[in-house]
Amino acid sequence: MSTAAAFILKDFLDRKVQQYDQPAFIPRDPVCIPHLFTKPADIEIAAFFAAVFAWGNRTIIINKSRQLMQLMDNAPHDFILHHTTEDLKRLLMFKHRTFNATDLLYFIHFLRYHYSKYQSLESAFTMHLNGNEEEPVMQALVNFHHYFFSLAEAPIRTKKHIATPEKGSNCKRLNMFLRWMVREDNNGVDFGIWNTIKPSQLICPVDVHVARVAKRLGLLQRKQTDWSAAIELTQHLRTLDADDPVKYDFALFGLGVMEKYY
Repeated sequence: MSTAAAFILKDFLDRKVQQYDQPAFIPRDPVCIPHLFTKPADIEIAAFFAAVFAWGNRTIIINKSRQLMQLMDNAPHDFILHHTTEDLKRLLMFKHRTFNATDLLYFIHFLRYHYSKYQSLESAFTMHLNGNEEEPVMQALVNFHHYFFSLAEAPIRTKKHIATPEKGSNCKRLNMFLRWMVREDNNGVDFGIWNTIKPSQLICPVDVHVARVAKRLGLLQRKQTDWSAAIELTQHLRTLDADDPVKYDFALFGLGVMEKYY
């Protein structure tokens, strides 16, 4: 891509970021669920579930996430740490697509195990990072997957709900979750409450809409929408903004979902 073409593309995408990275974006996106809370641990837990549920119709995703928060008395961190067996019974009928009560009970079991030792879910991703990784987010996602399923009670079926680059997944939902937690956003959409991973190190979430737009704009050549595609796209975005490449997720997502810019 020539210097002039790169400048034109950057200007176009920067304007689209300004258009979509706005408070008006929040109510119709799963990010609205963590925005229900102010306590950091509540924000993390709400964001984690909303991200895990984020495939398919956005209205259904939001409604199901909100339903789960209500089942947790709209105090997810307190519920995670202090629930009783009786409290868990109200969760047995919860289901979102292929995510069922078996998965939910294990998620809660793991979160209770983690939060009984750590104040933040950030450490679940970053506890084994040493600062020398070329792509720390890749290692963080691999570490998290191993840690999440390290408990003896982990059901095999639940593993499909936590992606890992080790299996080639683009980890779209977890990369979106990390964007929410890590990226510093003056417009108040992303939270920026974690600081071990830097915004410059984030990997762009890639779904079918983002991939189609990225290919049209010449930012992605790879046919498969896998981890290598997420890395390829992010490397191109880093040439447009090395400090905050994943801000362009707003532009690519908006162009794809809102404008059908294929």
